[in-house]
Amino acid sequence: MQKNKIRVGLIGIGNCCSSLVQGVEYYQYSKADKIPGIMFSNIGGYYPSDIEFVVGFDIDKRKVNKPLKEAIYAKPNCTTIFNSNVQCDCPVYNVPHLDGFPTHMNDWSEDEAFRLSDAETVDVIKILKEIKPDILINYCPVGSQKATEFYVNAALEVGIPFLNCIPVFIASDPKWEQKFIEKKLPIIGDDMRSQVGASILSAVLQQLFIERGHIIDVHIQQNSGGNTDFLNMTDQTRLKSKKISKTNVISSQSELQGYIDRPNSIHAGPSEYVRFYKDNKVAHFHIEAKGFGNSPVVLDARLSVIDSPNSAGVVIDAIRFLKVAHEMGMSGSIDGPSAYTQKTPKIQMKTSDAHYECEMLAKRELTELTKKNIR
Repeated sequence: MQKNKIRVGLIGIGNCCSSLVQGVEYYQYSKADKIPGIMFSNIGGYYPSDIEFVVGFDIDKRKVNKPLKEAIYAKPNCTTIFNSNVQCDCPVYNVPHLDGFPTHMNDWSEDEAFRLSDAETVDVIKILKEIKPDILINYCPVGSQKATEFYVNAALEVGIPFLNCIPVFIASDPKWEQKFIEKKLPIIGDDMRSQVGASILSAVLQQLFIERGHIIDVHIQQNSGGNTDFLNMTDQTRLKSKKISKTNVISSQSELQGYIDRPNSIHAGPSEYVRFYKDNKVAHFHIEAKGFGNSPVVLDARLSVIDSPNSAGVVIDAIRFLKVAHEMGMSGSIDGPSAYTQKTPKIQMKTSDAHYECEMLAKRELTELTKKNIR
């Protein structure tokens, strides 16, 4: 069956957005059963090449009123350029910044930090009604509660499924989810989990220790990076939801394995902004556990990844899961894909269970869980 393109709107043209846009065109001719770098090649008949970007919104003077193919490379973006010839001409509009601009950005150089545009802002709802994207993706900076709620309300008014890639709790909040149910719209969220990043590695390690009969006393995850995401989070007031989201990934595995007592010490979250790293993220893990006879087991590990491409493949999957869910008449939080692709879904699952839900949705088959989304 011939399918139309999945028309996508983008909120925030930062590093993660840049990797996503580069990647869609990078994989434009790939329709194999296995695509390197992509977890699910075919989701309900849609391949990565079926994604089309139709509108962007931002606040930085170097990006607004530019075509997307230029904006994704503009400063302060610093991620790897693996596709230097993006062709997408869709417009990037200037929008109200609300709480999406941390004022401490003014204290840093233009190469590192946002610079507000003084161009006239657009009516976002009017633009969305004119362009009619199939999916709206939220890439606002961490801590953008008001901005996120503004775009969620816009999506609800216009009737657009929503993909929430940041730790502002929408899909996992029953009150917000009910609004999507009432509008018969699906949502996936909250806070994108990278393919092989710090959060999924912490979750898998936590699950491994518990399944092998160990009691975990300490699980510490510390992250450093040099992109605008880490610079943004040097303002501690913007970190509360991020720390909750990252800690949830670790503690949830204890509960899912029947080990209800959470470890005595859990720490997960951004540690330090290091400009030299740019879009590279370095994560350190420290786990202390007790095994047979209370014998101690200590694990120390280090992970180094380019942060934004590490998330882009997950977003490519989440876009397609959201589109298929909408076509199948689902509404509210799509729990399987949310648990597989996000740090704080409405329902936490074991990785294997979430993967099963994704496999079934990719085949357009209902499970006991997704039947509840048909309302």
